[in-house]
Amino acid sequence: MAVDLNALNQHLSTRSYVEGYTPSQADVGVYTNVGSAPDAGQYPHAARWYKHIASYAQEHETLPGDKEAASKLFAPGASGSAAPAAAAEEEEEIDLFGSDDEEDPEAEAEKQRRLDEYNEKKKNKVKPVAKSVVTMEVKPWEAETNMEEMEQKVRSIEKDGLVWGASKFVAIGYGVRKLQITLVVEDEKISLDELQEEIAEFEDHVQSTDITAMQSKSVASMAFLTASNGILTPATEL
Repeated sequence: MAVDLNALNQHLSTRSYVEGYTPSQADVGVYTNVGSAPDAGQYPHAARWYKHIASYAQEHETLPGDKEAASKLFAPGASGSAAPAAAAEEEEEIDLFGSDDEEDPEAEAEKQRRLDEYNEKKKNKVKPVAKSVVTMEVKPWEAETNMEEMEQKVRSIEKDGLVWGASKFVAIGYGVRKLQITLVVEDEKISLDELQEEIAEFEDHVQSTDITAMQSKSVASMAFLTASNGILTPATEL
């Protein structure tokens, strides 16, 4: 079955997987229908996703979800291939012009004054900063990978709106460990997809990355939490 690569690329421009925050049969179904790696120049997000899902080839059969249902996603002409549009922000309705039919210079001047006052108040209104607390896992290629060095490379990425937090190494099996690290991002400044792509460029150490948890909050200021002996405590603000 063919896949609408334009719709798939647009869908993956804001997320790492077809559904959720971990690989699933939704990814396997679409991956199977794509058939081969998309052109990275024309479909950069789809190409990045395809390469990532390919790294899970040995686990495809055991991933959760419904592969048959997922295989119908992003079919050409399908109405459900694109992500739902975000709801528009509601604006307070204010009657600035009254209901008089006759034009009066003084009344018009008053209307303009009220309009200017309203626009100035709206312009100066502080917009909350949307931030997300994210848990990311970074997997190495093999047990011999220097994990401390890999973590240093991950933390070497510095951006406005990004703060790295607590981390730990978690055993996977056969002597292999993965890096589990917490970070806080300002949603308007940091793209998690682009951040994962940057980490993937440390190809001598990094096999893949996964976003395993994310909590979004729109607040004027949000304290960054770090873990110490399993207890979350306030730390540096972003």
